[in-house]
This record gives sequence, C-alpha cells and structure tokens, in this order.
Amino acid sequence: MTRLSSAVLLLVALCICSCFPALPSRSLNLDAIAMPAGFTIDLYADNVPGARSMALGKEGVVFVGTRREGKVYAVIDHNRDHKADAVIVLARDLNMPNGVAYRDGALYVAEISRVLCFDEIESRLKNPTQPRVVNDTFPTDTHHGWKYIGFAPDGMLYVPVGAPCNVCRSEDPRYASIMRMHPDGSGLEIFARGIRNTVGFDWHPRTKVLWFTNNGRDWMGDNLPPDTLNRAPEKDRHFGFPYCHAGDIPDPEFGGQRRCTDFAAPAINLGPHVAALGMKFYTGTLFPQEYRNQIFIAEHGSWNRSVPIGYRITLVRVQGEKAVSYEVFAQGWLQGVKAWGRPVDILQMPDGALLVSDDRAGAIYRISYRNQSHQPINP
Repeated sequence: MTRLSSAVLLLVALCICSCFPALPSRSLNLDAIAMPAGFTIDLYADNVPGARSMALGKEGVVFVGTRREGKVYAVIDHNRDHKADAVIVLARDLNMPNGVAYRDGALYVAEISRVLCFDEIESRLKNPTQPRVVNDTFPTDTHHGWKYIGFAPDGMLYVPVGAPCNVCRSEDPRYASIMRMHPDGSGLEIFARGIRNTVGFDWHPRTKVLWFTNNGRDWMGDNLPPDTLNRAPEKDRHFGFPYCHAGDIPDPEFGGQRRCTDFAAPAINLGPHVAALGMKFYTGTLFPQEYRNQIFIAEHGSWNRSVPIGYRITLVRVQGEKAVSYEVFAQGWLQGVKAWGRPVDILQMPDGALLVSDDRAGAIYRISYRNQSHQPINP
C-alpha cells in the first residue's frame, strides 16, 4: 500500500474521530453504566480534556497523557476522598503525548518520535523542570505513531511503534513492533514483532510475562478481523502483521507470502474493531476473589463498522497462562448508535479501585466495589 493511500486512510480515521469531541460534565450519564452487582462507578475528574493513558505517582498523583490536545496533566486528590480536587497542566504543545509512565520520582512522556523525562515531578507540579530527552530516535509517522509506554518488572521501558498505515510491509523493522530500552534511553531494541498497533499492555503479576492488546486492520468488513489479546513470554516472537491477522486470517494483499502457522497465535480474540486499548491485571484486594489476576480492557469503540461496538470495559479471565473467556464488565457509554464516552485506559489505585480514562468526555471514572457482605481478599 502506498504512503498516499495510507495518508488518506489516516485522514478518514481522524475525521471520524473528530465527530467525538470532549463533552461537558452535564452530559456524563453514569447511571447508564451497567456492571455486575456490587460494583459502582463514580466521577473522579471531569475536567481532563482528551484524557488518555494514565500513570500513578508515589504520592498518589495521577498523571494523564493526551493525543490531539498535546497536553500532560497531573490529577490530584488532596483530601483522599476518591474525587480529584485539582487538575494541573504539566506540559503543553507536545506532539501527541499519549504515553506516560512513572519511575523513581520521574515522569516519562512518549511523543511521536521521542521519549521525555520530567525529573522530581511530584515536588514540582506547578513548576516542572525542563524535560530531558531520553531517546529521540523513533519514527516520525503520525499514523499509529502515538504511544503507550510502561516499565516492565525488570526495569526496562517498553515503547511500541505502530504500523504507519492500515496494512503495509516496511523494510524498517521498527514498525509494527514493541521496543524496549533502559530508563536512560540506552540499549534500544525490538522485543516483539508483527504487531499492527498496541496501545496497552501489562505484565502478569506472577509470571511477569508481557500481555498486550492489538488493534486489527480495517476495511475487511464489519466482523473481520477481531482485535486480539496477546502474550509474549520471550523476545523476538512475531505476531503475524501484515501477513496474518488474529492467528488464522490471511491478509488479502500479503497473506500469500507467509503462512499463518509461521506466527504466534493470540491469547484470545476480542471483538471486531472494538479498538482495545489500555489493559490491566487486577491485583487489588477491594474486588471479589474471582477478579484477582484477571485482565480488564478498555475498549475505545469502533469507527470502521456499520454497527458500532466497543465503548465499554471488558474482562478476560485467565487460568495459569491461558486466557479462557472474554466478557463485558461495564457498558453504557454507547447508547444505540451514539456514544457519549470512549474508555481509553485503566489504572489500579492503592485501595484497589480502578480508574478509567475517557478522551471523549474528558473525564476519569472510579470503579469500586461496595457490597457490604464482601470482605476484602487477602493479598
């Protein structure tokens, strides 16, 4: 596929996404959100325009990246009442600073082609230091160029590089990959390949294996291919893009060049075009035992589908190292064919509650469990 046609597809996608501007707080209809018995959803903050990826600081500050807004926020709950008291703009005019990660007092922010670091950030929220550039060698393509970043248990920072197209093959091995590097930006290498676009990942709390969501290609119809949840237990696994999708669907253009059996199969298939983004293993003690070490996924919602799907939080149940089921956990942001909210990322708080960011509503929600008969589980 040519760069021109890829650019046209990107413009189509951005035009469709532009139909979902941030909404004022009065449009938030949390009563419409359906969840299992005992769970409740409340507003944590409603003045975070474009809220995307989230990271938690040592002092409880929630750092939030954005995409089109070019801003990075600090969301603060001073009195610990589970509702934000202040939202501070830490940085502005950045190039799609979607990804944020926190480590050793520093906030790492991923733009399209570079990763920045704001040192001693929690002590300088109102007057951040000039960020230092950790690494500025990533591609400059904006198509799937916004990044989700996270620190692995081994201390390395994982940084994905999406495919610069809907579907294409590039001679540059960095595209359609997950890369990793040391916190100082050194040792940059490819960890996993054949990944069209991941905007969310986490590590299994016991095995420390990387699991990640992946957005399937567009323009193959309403139901093909599905998005996927994948696991990468070691370096250099290839997950099929652009030759094969979802483990067993050959690409119409590139499928004849490689067999699907050449590649790693998904852990489980998700909904078609649901735009599965942020995901987290639940390790808290607030929710019932059945949710321990299970995966929550934020589904941003479809645009390349005649009947919308997604706009919800789903749950993948895991037994050992296998994903065994996929179900809806929270839904209601989509009403008929219109969506008033689009979940993006999930963050577990120290008390075991989950925060959910919503870039359409410009809000962050808090999901908790309040069944009086429930006793918190032991760690």
